[in-house]
Amino acid sequence: MADTIKIFETVDELALYFASFLEARIRETPDDTTFSWVLSGGTTPKLIFRAVALNCRESVDWNKIKVFWGDERCVGPQDEESNFRMARENLLELLPIPWYNIFRIHGENDPAEEAVKYSELFARQVNSYMGIPNADLVMLGLGEDGHTASVFPGGADLFSSHKLFDVSEHPLTKQKRITACGKVINNAKTIIILAPGENKAGMVARILDEQTGWEQLPAAWVRPEKGEKIWLLDRKSASKLKSNTNNEKPID
Repeated sequence: MADTIKIFETVDELALYFASFLEARIRETPDDTTFSWVLSGGTTPKLIFRAVALNCRESVDWNKIKVFWGDERCVGPQDEESNFRMARENLLELLPIPWYNIFRIHGENDPAEEAVKYSELFARQVNSYMGIPNADLVMLGLGEDGHTASVFPGGADLFSSHKLFDVSEHPLTKQKRITACGKVINNAKTIIILAPGENKAGMVARILDEQTGWEQLPAAWVRPEKGEKIWLLDRKSASKLKSNTNNEKPID
């Protein structure tokens, strides 16, 4: 299935689109099941979380939602670098999501042990297809080096791994992280890659235009088995794309 690429004038418009997209997907979820949402960290998700909280609080049955994380730094939940803390302050505290449906990665624990525990939890809590957890929506970012979640260049083994979550290491800071592996990401029903901003333009073009070496980049390894993959860009991040082949028409 070809990637869907949506281009917005501003990040605010992108965030509003995501909020309406999420609302529609949750409404489509049968009342007798749950909707599993795997969050990402970063600046863009922070804006998106705010848009969801402001626009969807009353229109969504938040009892249906189960919240997970695609990656987490190995820090405590109060740390400024914590993805959980960012989501809590900008999303979770602003919505009536039951606390028992929020499943954070315990970054303060031993990384290897926590990766195993979170894998087991994820497998129990998320509906499966053919024995593999089949998350409804996975949010991903795009690093300027081509990384996604906390899978960095050189981490191809994390996409081919039989594990659901594993430990990775930032190549520069050497900070340990816990990240979803390819088995979680590529088996999702919907994957949304968030990549607005001028600083992402070169990497967006490199991957989507399949420029030299693109296939070695982690974000290029995001290849849904049966689900859909949607890129959300703004004009700045799409500015270096050579072709709009298979792209949806940019929003005017």
